[in-house]
Amino acid sequence: MRLVIIGYGYSARAVRAGLVEDLESLAVTTRSPAKARALFEQGIESLVFDGTGANSHLGAALASATHVLMCADPSGDGDPFLLHHSLEEAPALQWAGYLSTTGVYGDHGGGWVDEETPATPSSARSLARLAAEQAWQAACADHASRAACAVFRLAGIYGPERSPLDRLRNGQLQSIIKPGQVFNRIHSDDIGRVVAAAARSAASGIFNLADDEPAPPQDVAAFGARLLGLPQPQEVAYEDADLSLMGRSFYEENKRVSNTRIKAAFGPMLFPTYRQGLAALV
Repeated sequence: MRLVIIGYGYSARAVRAGLVEDLESLAVTTRSPAKARALFEQGIESLVFDGTGANSHLGAALASATHVLMCADPSGDGDPFLLHHSLEEAPALQWAGYLSTTGVYGDHGGGWVDEETPATPSSARSLARLAAEQAWQAACADHASRAACAVFRLAGIYGPERSPLDRLRNGQLQSIIKPGQVFNRIHSDDIGRVVAAAARSAASGIFNLADDEPAPPQDVAAFGARLLGLPQPQEVAYEDADLSLMGRSFYEENKRVSNTRIKAAFGPMLFPTYRQGLAALV
């Protein structure tokens, strides 16, 4: 596998770990020259691509790529890769993956959604994600090799160095109470496992990357505190919580996300619920 990853961040690192034994070559992009240098020192071919123009070195990497994974956010103008590059630059392309978000489903009042549920995004951020999903699917369909395309809609991501446990230890986690509110989550190891399996098998279609159990955020906070032997975090009503605009937008959507399709295609979850995931992190 000759893989190019656009936007080498937290989830992309998990995918690389899942594919390390399959890779003949790997090239990744980052917006930061400093991060690119650090990755190069780790032995990873790293290219600076900030989405504002084409990059000839990225074009050279694409020329031999068999697989491409897009992890970077869309901008207000569209998908940063497709604005300046084309999958036609990768004549040997077999598979492309796109990391999206369950936010594209919008609000369902706590009801269940699956991959057949129409996407009805309510935020500008999720509208841009849906447009980017569709652009990547179209680019693969139009590719000379009819490359397979998999879209992964990710729930709330957690894992090492990125979980409620870190905020609990720092005394920064509040237990925000909004009656009826639930969220799905997904452990980074399950992201890596599922996306790697999809890349190997050239799977196509839309897949929800979510755990088995949508749960209220206060339940997760309480469980984490018990694991760490810490006092229960302070409960704060949603209306009184000090949340960023982005943080508040998450609470404006309420749904339960089915993961039946990924389990049927790629096997059971490594961490079916937040309980197994947080316990493993401890």
